Amino acid sequence: MNTRHLRTLLAIHKYKTFSLAAEKVNLTAAAVGQQVVSLEQELRAELFDRSTRPPTFTPQGLQVVEMANKIIRLEEDTKLSLRGDLVSGTLMIGSVRSSAVNVVPGAMVKMRSKYPDLKTSLRIGLSAQLVSDVASGHLDAAIIAEHISIPQHLTWHPFLDEPLWLVLPSDMEVRPLREMLNEYPFIRFKSAVPLANVIDTELSSMGVITHDVAEVDTINALITCVRSGLGIAVVPEMFLLEPEMANLTKVEFGTPQISRKIGIVERINNPRKVVIEELHNHLAMQCGPQGIPRTGTASS
Repeated sequence: MNTRHLRTLLAIHKYKTFSLAAEKVNLTAAAVGQQVVSLEQELRAELFDRSTRPPTFTPQGLQVVEMANKIIRLEEDTKLSLRGDLVSGTLMIGSVRSSAVNVVPGAMVKMRSKYPDLKTSLRIGLSAQLVSDVASGHLDAAIIAEHISIPQHLTWHPFLDEPLWLVLPSDMEVRPLREMLNEYPFIRFKSAVPLANVIDTELSSMGVITHDVAEVDTINALITCVRSGLGIAVVPEMFLLEPEMANLTKVEFGTPQISRKIGIVERINNPRKVVIEELHNHLAMQCGPQGIPRTGTASS
């Protein structure tokens, strides 16, 4: 299968029309059409619905686009690996909306200063989708929490181990933990992410019944509610390091205090392994005392 034809197909998918794709890949519109026909004949499938203007991808065509992405990425990684030049090209990174987002930009800047030929692209999303994209090769690696199922051909290494805190407005009296959780108005973190499950599991194990006054889906919104005096909430430590959080009172959550880990998931045979290990260590440094440097020991 000719990879030039696959690149043309990806250009059509990106730019939506044959004519615009032709400009981007420096071909005539007729040549683009011939490449598409050649692909269709080789695959024995119609990739486009030509009854529409411009032609649109058929379900089979979209399936081939998915395959083409993987093949082109594998080709590029193989060439880089053979040249020993894995610090060029584009490093595709995904990240959950978590404490990690606060440290990722600084780590990416460090990588850029050391490897000026390496471009980095960051995409924010949910853990399950990010893991799927790493497995399929759409991402080189992703930053996710530990409490998620990891496929066997992927590996996960933590770079952050942060404690969880119960936070309350400064004018609220500090009392025993279970007493506060049972009696004070509680702002619940309600989101389809592992952290929410960690908090709910600990609350259940403590046997408390919270008096919920709000449900929010981001930690920043959670902290805003606490700062306004609405109630108490459980948050990870990295979100409490900003100066404006100094007026909040914090109490260890759990007995003993529980924590959650954030790490990098990647493919086991990732040709960009060395670069990702370095990114890991930059992230760990950005996390301060809670950072976990990469030791080379795999965890899955």
